[in-house]
Amino acid sequence: MALEMRDKILLGSAALLAFGVISGGYLLGDGLKRAKAADRSVTVRGLAEKDVTADLATWSISYSATGFDLPTVRAEIDNNTKELQGYFSGLGFKPADLTPTGAGVNQYLNNGVNTITITQRMLLRTTDIARAQKAVAQQFDLVRRGVTLQEGSGMKYSFTKLNDVKPDMVAAATRDARAAEQFAKDSGAGVGGIKSATQGYFSIDARDGEGGDGSSDTPYKKVRVVTTVDFYLK
Repeated sequence: MALEMRDKILLGSAALLAFGVISGGYLLGDGLKRAKAADRSVTVRGLAEKDVTADLATWSISYSATGFDLPTVRAEIDNNTKELQGYFSGLGFKPADLTPTGAGVNQYLNNGVNTITITQRMLLRTTDIARAQKAVAQQFDLVRRGVTLQEGSGMKYSFTKLNDVKPDMVAAATRDARAAEQFAKDSGAGVGGIKSATQGYFSIDARDGEGGDGSSDTPYKKVRVVTTVDFYLK
């Protein structure tokens, strides 16, 4: 009798254990299924572009004079500086727009003759982009005035108001990324909320491929940003 009772207890325990395993397996499987469903998402990229015009122009100008005695060379460089100032003044620039940034003196022997070269560096800085373009277009007038610019002297255009356009461009790129909704509909799914979003790097390049390095040789620029967005799928 005792043996029969013990067998019944063991059978009951085994049944409870089996039920627990089955229930646990069901709950685990259901939990994994729900977790997998919650993790369904689609990653898309949205692009925003904006044409802008530079708001700052800087022209690093270098010129030199060479001779055999210091007073003569210095007088020539001083005259070149006056001609340069007169050129920019004639175009309507203010005296404060043109500032000296340094000078150098090089003394050496050339075929046994003492030779002196003085190099002067000036910087034009202006927010008048149209006037800056005119100065570049007419720079041959400096040659007529006896001022020969050294290689590397060139106008650079910068767009300094990037922070002013960032919010609208990020919003536009995110709206562009919403194109995922149509993609998901075509796939038989729906797009839910944003799971995560990453703002890309803002780039400023020459508009329409103008300019040498693509960013500084032309005042006409294009700002671009790409936003990566993960959307939940319903």
